[in-house]
Amino acid sequence: MLSLKMALRSISSNKLRAMLTMLGIIIGVMALVVLVSLVSGATSSVTDAVSSLASDLLTVTISDDYGYPVRLEDLDDWSREKPEVGSMAPTASASVTGKYGAESGTFTVYGTTPPYYEIEGLQLTMGRFLNRADIENNTRVCILNYAAASDLIGFVDCLGEELSFNGMKYTVVGVLSEDENLLTAVLNGSYVAYIPYTSLMRLSTTVTEAVTGFVVSPGENTAVDQTEAVLDGLFNERFQEDEDAYSIRSMNVMEEAMSSITSVLSILLGGIAGISLVVGGIGIMNIMLVTVTERTREIGIRKAIGASRGTILRQFLMEAVVLCMMGCAIGIFLSWTILRIIGVVVSSLSMRFSLNGTVVLISVLFCFFIGVVFGLYPANKAAKMKPIDALHYGG
Repeated sequence: MLSLKMALRSISSNKLRAMLTMLGIIIGVMALVVLVSLVSGATSSVTDAVSSLASDLLTVTISDDYGYPVRLEDLDDWSREKPEVGSMAPTASASVTGKYGAESGTFTVYGTTPPYYEIEGLQLTMGRFLNRADIENNTRVCILNYAAASDLIGFVDCLGEELSFNGMKYTVVGVLSEDENLLTAVLNGSYVAYIPYTSLMRLSTTVTEAVTGFVVSPGENTAVDQTEAVLDGLFNERFQEDEDAYSIRSMNVMEEAMSSITSVLSILLGGIAGISLVVGGIGIMNIMLVTVTERTREIGIRKAIGASRGTILRQFLMEAVVLCMMGCAIGIFLSWTILRIIGVVVSSLSMRFSLNGTVVLISVLFCFFIGVVFGLYPANKAAKMKPIDALHYGG
């Protein structure tokens, strides 16, 4: 306790120098806490966004059909005959020019079938989605996303309005709800339309009866892995056991990949910030060596009246640790302030940034470690001084 009081008294006697000495630690702690907390917050928001999507969704892509193309009828048959396979819907897209009156814009038009609505978890603000009759009759109907209805047409209640895609007239039968999901924020600002798969075959020359991509949901009470295994069996038999002829991806794989990437990113950013803390520790060791030199006669007097080597060592080591911990406390407070400001700025993106408790604890322990390591040499130098040499110093 006495060593702590003396350390605080020594630091307060030269406040400006102490503050400049702590600056490296403050910056290092801020870099560590803010950067890692930002990555953690962004990861949490993206993970929530992914989880809010159909987490059990499977996406299948066929690159070589070996002369046995998958057709819409095959999807219906598999969905009906395989209990492990739930709904299936084709996914094909084309970039087209959409026009409504004098207004025009670039649309991403998706061709699909009715099950797509449930598989992807879409929400309508009005109207309907595609039905079986639309697919069978190649009906020229479309469902617009919120941005296309509000921006291009000019009003959301646009059921029955006609717009053209590459010169072909389509009637609006539904409008999707405005999606606030982080991952689809980009789509919210672009024009998207859903039309029958059979209609897209006539609209785009690249889309044919051969389905090369589709989405699948697991059957009732069926795990994603089971559904994937059944699909693997179907495709291996159909495509001569060539696993390169197709690929099956799940949202779970995406979550795992994102988690792995953000973990590596957190470690890299933490390592960079850790270097800043080490640099701050070197600054503390430098100023402590100066302090020992300045207080050489004080050390000599204390030793002359009975102070032990351990007492001197503890005094200067405590001073280095206190400097580090004070810098750490200031850095954490400033980090909290910065994160609050950033949180307010990006509140529209539904991202939450807060202090990461684990990172704060690591910062505190690392700063304590730095204080001990970089304060030990100056403290040991002071403790090893001989009283007679210290008393004669400078005189």
